[in-house]
Amino acid sequence: MTAAQNGPRPGLIVVDKPQGITSHGVVARMRRICGTRKVGHGGTLDPMATGVLIVAVGKATKLLTYVSGLDKSYTATIRLGESTVTDDAEGDVTGYANPQAVTEERIRAGLAAMVGEIDQVPSSVSAVKIDGKRAYKRVREGEAVELKPRRVTIASIEVGSVRPSVSAAGEDLPVLDVDIDVSCSSGTYIRAIARDLGAALGVGGHLTALRRTRIGGFGLDAAATLDVLAERSDAGEPLGALTMGEAAARLMPTRTATAAEAKALSYGKPLDAAGIAGRSAVLDEQGELLAVLVEQGDIAKPETVFAAAS
Repeated sequence: MTAAQNGPRPGLIVVDKPQGITSHGVVARMRRICGTRKVGHGGTLDPMATGVLIVAVGKATKLLTYVSGLDKSYTATIRLGESTVTDDAEGDVTGYANPQAVTEERIRAGLAAMVGEIDQVPSSVSAVKIDGKRAYKRVREGEAVELKPRRVTIASIEVGSVRPSVSAAGEDLPVLDVDIDVSCSSGTYIRAIARDLGAALGVGGHLTALRRTRIGGFGLDAAATLDVLAERSDAGEPLGALTMGEAAARLMPTRTATAAEAKALSYGKPLDAAGIAGRSAVLDEQGELLAVLVEQGDIAKPETVFAAAS
C-alpha cells in the first residue's frame, strides 16, 4: 500500500533537492509521492542549487512560518574573472577580466570583509518584489533593475580550495574558482557574495555551484532525495518525516501540557507563563504538537493552535 493509500501523516520532510528543478517543482513531485495537494516548502532554492529543502505535509504547512527565518549554511564555488547577468552560471556572461594576478590573500581578505552585519544588495534576478512584480521577471523582460540594500548577517565564510580553471567560453580565458562554506542569516544571497567579491577584486565574479547544507536544526544528515522518497512510497514504507512534535522541537523550546491545559488550548485559551523567552511549542504527553505560544507577562498566548476543539 502506497503513502497515498495510507494517507500522509502531517510532518516535515527534509528533501535533498536535485539540480535543475525549481522548489515549486519539488513540491509538485512531493504531492504525488505523498498523495495529497497540501504540501508546501520553506526556503526557496534556485534551480541551479541543490541541498536542504524543508517540505511540509498536511497541517504541518503551518510550521513553515517558523522555518522561513532560520539561519542557513551553504557550500559554494565562486568563479572569479567573469560576471553574468544573473550572478550565477545560468546567466549570460556580461564581462571578463583576467584574474591571474589576484592572490589568495586578497581573496581571503575580500571575503573576510563581508563577515558580520552588512548591507547587501540582492541579485537583480532575485524574488524581491518591485511595485508588486518579482525582480527576476523584470530582468527577463529587459528592464534595468536596481534593488535597495538589505541588512543581513554573515556569521562566517570559510575558504577552501582556490584553483585556476578555464572559462566555459574557451580555454584561452583563464579564471579562478574559489570554494567557500558560508553560515548566514535568512535573506542572504550567496550569489551576491560572489558578485561583490569579484567587484571588490576588479575582475568580476559569479556563482558556479551552490549547495545548502543546513536550515536551522535541519541538515543533510536527515535529508532524502526525491527518488528515495518515491521508492519508499511505492514500497509502502514510511517516508521518514519528522512528526509535528519532533519538528517543533527543532524549531523552538518546548513544554508539555497537562490534560486540562491541552483542553484549554484547544479552545484558544492562554496558559500560565513558563518563563520561556520568545516562542515555545506545547506538546501533549504523547509528544503531539498542540500549539505555539508567545509569553506576555504572566500568561502564554496561543499564536497558532494545531489541535483545535471540533
